[in-house]
Amino acid sequence: MTLRKGRRGSGRIYHGGVDAPRTLADFLPVAEAITVLTGAGISTDSGIPDYRGPQGVWTKDPTAEAMSTIDAYLADPEVRRRTWRARRDSPVWDAEPNAAHTALVALERAGRLRALITQNIDGLHQRAGSSADKVIEIHGTMREAVCLSCDLRTPMPEILARLDAGEDDPPCVSCGGVQKSATISFGQALDQDVLDAAITAARSCDLFVAVGTSLTVQPAAGLCLEAVDHGALLVIINAAETPYDGLADAVLRHPIGETLPRLADLALGTGRTTGR
Repeated sequence: MTLRKGRRGSGRIYHGGVDAPRTLADFLPVAEAITVLTGAGISTDSGIPDYRGPQGVWTKDPTAEAMSTIDAYLADPEVRRRTWRARRDSPVWDAEPNAAHTALVALERAGRLRALITQNIDGLHQRAGSSADKVIEIHGTMREAVCLSCDLRTPMPEILARLDAGEDDPPCVSCGGVQKSATISFGQALDQDVLDAAITAARSCDLFVAVGTSLTVQPAAGLCLEAVDHGALLVIINAAETPYDGLADAVLRHPIGETLPRLADLALGTGRTTGR
């Protein structure tokens, strides 16, 4: 099904209330294949700060973004030690999925979710109940570590145990190489198979929903254009302006934890008007 019929997005912005989702009720119930792209904003209700928001990690410490490059990580042992400390102390380990995560699980169980592409590395989608074969972790996961020399993957709890035992830059147990979390740093190539899966998911949906992402990091942000160019409607749910707002059919500024469950209700025809 193609819903767009060649129509350009309205870029209409809604700042809150139930009226915004209700304006989408005409096409949500008939979207047969929904692809969702999530960013850090979907996890803030779980206690995990985003990157570029008012309380974001990089907003509070601009040097953190500059140090988040693969070159800095490889060249400077102190950067690695600092990164491992941050991984050990991350709020991710105590975080629980929120209403937005569970709304996406409901879409999947109803057979409406084509794919769930996430820029997040926290694993909360899977913990909420999203199937591993639906989740495309385009920026990797912090729940594993990988050796940059031999590609050995290790569950992160094993690395954290070594940190707790006193190691500050734990080398690979197989080859002695440098390890890092199995995430994509700036300057590091994305896994091509993962990227191809994300592009395919964007090109084959009726409705593409970008949630809690600034849409400033490529190639993830460009998935919006891939979807629109192949006939999908585009909805953006984000607190701040994004470069793709003018392309969207609707831009929602209402809190994600309330809006995404409401949109899922509309898509599934359940009639509820609030998040869980």
